[in-house]
Amino acid sequence: MVRVLIVDDHALVRGGLRAVLDTTDDCEVVGEAATGEDAVDQALALRPDVVVMDLSMPGAGGVVATASLRVGLPSARVLVLTTFADDARVRAALAAGATGYLLKDATPDDVVRAVRATARDEVPIDPRVARSLLPAAEAVSGPQTAPATSGPVLPPREREVLVRLARGLSNRQIASELGIAERTVKVHVGSVFRRLQVADRTTAALWARDHGY
Repeated sequence: MVRVLIVDDHALVRGGLRAVLDTTDDCEVVGEAATGEDAVDQALALRPDVVVMDLSMPGAGGVVATASLRVGLPSARVLVLTTFADDARVRAALAAGATGYLLKDATPDDVVRAVRATARDEVPIDPRVARSLLPAAEAVSGPQTAPATSGPVLPPREREVLVRLARGLSNRQIASELGIAERTVKVHVGSVFRRLQVADRTTAALWARDHGY
């Protein structure tokens, strides 16, 4: 069961999200918060698996709350749900430690899928904001045909793992695609983190996208 904390300053939005998640068999809304400060307090008390986080709220906003949560409760994953799709906010939220980023006009099914993916430590990013994470040259000229050469050189298998990690796949899904053991994928992921000098899957995925993978 995925334990969910909903954070939004609008009661109507919180109620709608609760209604959507309550229709599932594998998600349980354990609490609600209307401010960033309350979100941190509630999360520390309730220890949810996923925090669905708005960005614009009175007091400490969602970015500050996300950063605080990643320090105080690193086991919790943050799924941003917001109206903002601009580059600066997307990057700020992900840099603060958000696992996923979804826009508020997403369908109920999209929200449920994103919550589940976030709980699996995948990286659900709304396709409409994913473009802002691409290098500027790629945004103009289209996808590159080969990875950029800047940055550390990864062995072929680690590059294969990184490409799939950047697509938001779990270790189990990567293992299935590559035909290797899940524990082997875990070893490769750890090695990728060390080579890229990153601490989590979201940052590794952003690095991969910024470098043309």
